[in-house]
Amino acid sequence: MENKSTERVHNLIIGSGPAGYSAAIYAARANLKPLLYQGIQPGGQLTITTEVENYPGYPNGVQGPEMMVEFEKQAVRMGADIRFGLATKVDFSGQPFKVWIDDEKLIEADTVIIATGASAKWLGLESEQRLNGYGVSACAVCDGFFFKGKEVALTGGGDTAAEEALYLSKLCTTVHMFVRRDSMRASQVMQQRVKEAPNINLYWNTQVMEVIGDTHVEAVRVRNKISSTEQTIPVKGFFVAIGHEPNSAIFKDWLNMDETGYIQTVPGTSRTNIEGIFAAGDVQDRVYRQAVTAAGSGCMAALDAERYLALRPKID
Repeated sequence: MENKSTERVHNLIIGSGPAGYSAAIYAARANLKPLLYQGIQPGGQLTITTEVENYPGYPNGVQGPEMMVEFEKQAVRMGADIRFGLATKVDFSGQPFKVWIDDEKLIEADTVIIATGASAKWLGLESEQRLNGYGVSACAVCDGFFFKGKEVALTGGGDTAAEEALYLSKLCTTVHMFVRRDSMRASQVMQQRVKEAPNINLYWNTQVMEVIGDTHVEAVRVRNKISSTEQTIPVKGFFVAIGHEPNSAIFKDWLNMDETGYIQTVPGTSRTNIEGIFAAGDVQDRVYRQAVTAAGSGCMAALDAERYLALRPKID
């Protein structure tokens, strides 16, 4: 007798950012009847992003969460089955591929598209974790409102850090921005905006040593890496914007990855080292990591899955 907690599908998509939703749109149009599980953060990182200015088709910009709602609606209209749930375990040893959702439901799939994205990195300080949620945050867009009219600090030097510093500068009296090197990794246009913001104070070659406070953030202690001098700066909030790591841990026993955990795909395709398993978006892209490139790779994954199913020997 068939286990009611087991379900068989042609195409399973894990993740729901631009890559996952785009894959669902294309897979549904190809009549693959895709089943998509949204994961721990439905909509992906764009749900914690403010205005998206660089996605084609939105001449006036669009709010990240709004765009993801529109992606989801389009996927549903095409016929994708979209559900809440987190993939917690996989078995890719043979067909059909097995994926467990929330440690309970088993999905057996002929093809799997992995679009699990990436998550924010932390500094690894005890004080950072102890005060996480009490003035420490990895999402300025989520929590910046709570520090309106107050003084805050942020660490990071990439585009995400620049964007979050600029966002905070519109709410807060002063933003102290700590860059660990002598230059920023952010694009030139973002660097220029940060440097022109009157209330963003830039600190070069600066490392955060400690977040100070008993029950909430009261200050940060930083050290200049050149002079080794330290200073304590009173702030009410501290934001970490030092990059992301791919959400790929549950696949490590099965798929080839680079040294930082990004899933490796055959160049020019979404194919992994296992036939029938595909990866798209930030979980396999350590270079571009943009919404538009994630969406494009989601399209590629769906087309690759469609071709794989069309060419493989029938084993049903």
